[in-house]
Amino acid sequence: MTSKVVVTGDINGRFPEVFKKLSPLHSKNSFSFAIICGDLFADPSISSPEDEENITALLHGSIPVPLTTYFSVGKRPLPPRVIEKLDSADDELCENLHYLGKRTVLNVAGGIKIVALGGHLDPLITAGITKEEYTPFHTDSDMKSLQGVKDADILLTSSWPASIRKGSTVSLLKGASEPPSSDLIANLCSSLRPRYHFSTSSEFFFEREPFFHRSEDDDNITSRQITRFISLASFGNSAKQKWLYAFNIDTSIDRSAAPPAGVTASPFHRPSKKRAAPSGHSRFSTSDSHRPSKRARQPPPRPEECFFCLSNPNIATHLIASIGNDSYLTTARGPLSSPKTFPSIGFSAHILIIPLSHSPTLSSITEPTVRSSTIVEMSRYRKALQSMIHSQSKGQLGSVTWEVSRKKGVHAHWQFLPLSNDLVSQGLVEAAFKVEAENENYPAFEKKEPKVDEDETMAGDFFRIWISGSLGPDKADPAHENGSSGNDSSVVMAHEEKCLVSHLSDDARFDVQFGRRVVAKLLGLEDRMNWKDCLQSQEEETADVEAFKAAFHDLDFSLQE
Repeated sequence: MTSKVVVTGDINGRFPEVFKKLSPLHSKNSFSFAIICGDLFADPSISSPEDEENITALLHGSIPVPLTTYFSVGKRPLPPRVIEKLDSADDELCENLHYLGKRTVLNVAGGIKIVALGGHLDPLITAGITKEEYTPFHTDSDMKSLQGVKDADILLTSSWPASIRKGSTVSLLKGASEPPSSDLIANLCSSLRPRYHFSTSSEFFFEREPFFHRSEDDDNITSRQITRFISLASFGNSAKQKWLYAFNIDTSIDRSAAPPAGVTASPFHRPSKKRAAPSGHSRFSTSDSHRPSKRARQPPPRPEECFFCLSNPNIATHLIASIGNDSYLTTARGPLSSPKTFPSIGFSAHILIIPLSHSPTLSSITEPTVRSSTIVEMSRYRKALQSMIHSQSKGQLGSVTWEVSRKKGVHAHWQFLPLSNDLVSQGLVEAAFKVEAENENYPAFEKKEPKVDEDETMAGDFFRIWISGSLGPDKADPAHENGSSGNDSSVVMAHEEKCLVSHLSDDARFDVQFGRRVVAKLLGLEDRMNWKDCLQSQEEETADVEAFKAAFHDLDFSLQE
């Protein structure tokens, strides 16, 4: 399906004139929608009474918007009155004028997917996703969260991608300087491979030659995704540079079509596949909330709809504890344990380790380098959690981590929970899982090496557990003892880890709450088997995750790399 789209550069408060110009253009071309890339409103430091009057008229619907139009955050914050209206109007500022959000994935008319990242990188925020929806700043984690989307038709960014002019023969307007650029934006473009990437440059227009994205397993240029980077001048610029760009976009890709004239290789260094980086009532819950009934089988959710994808615009950011390059940690919604369950640590410690790639199993992550690095990083998180629990409890707690891997699942993840080290050392954890599996007529457990590999035997459906407990001071690795600083919070303790796997047939019925049920019985928490019975207030969730982050800080490698 082909759609006609029109995009503008910065409008800087002159929207009455712009909408008036768009009206006859839309009547003639029947655009599917319009996008304002950049600042819609005037600079508050130099705004005039007329600008304020125009905002009032726009909010009251006195300035007609001729077609569905989307805008985001540019380089300046939105006016307070605009923010107030957006907060109360579900992102619709007035008829036909919709706010995209600062960090957004949106499917619009014609099946076109728009990804937007507004504002500039804030160097003062070193970790975490920004919670302020209207400020003109973003973080590394904001960018990573969008990488999990995997593709886009249109990408909108306030900053240019670094190195975009590399390999290009297109010159800037005489006397013009290249706008601020970002390696993060370059990585985002490389990951999403958008059909069109729009940005702004106040006083000049720049359109680079189309470029194709390299692929490790495809040497045919005609099958590669082509990106067109276009930077628009602002409306009314003194050099009379192009501020409006209209084009046709077809959501179907003709792989047999010849590449466009002048196409070049991507100007970006190939990303090392270090991805960060995505609502609903059960986000980060430990239930199989995605599983529809057999009577009404629905297609699996897209990344922007998935409860475990950071690209979901409705993400509960307060639950996220750490974001690595290929995976992240979050506290569970409706945790099995409560902060009172383990007095020696003081927080629930029911943690989810989630890959950033939207895949039902780890083995189904399509890109080999991403699959490998994801497995390595998730295992690294698991080991770090084990060390934290041992240290915080002074050796009194071990842990169990479990995984339900099913090809018909939605988004792979591991669940981690502490439990008494006595249960581990006495073999009661292993026995509990084996007995419960036998009671449910599940396949018997087999012992595996704790290391997660990519061998073919792990490509099918399975349930896997890792049981970890301390070897004890007398059996600790001397290398760790010699390197100890004497600070309990920084000592890396030796652990004994055992891995068990139950291989499942593709059509076998399996209770995804099996792991939670077994651990609940071990901990004497049978009344907390259902996550919905364990919901906390947002204040309680926030306090829990902050306590966890403080305990995990010294072992959180994402803060150090």
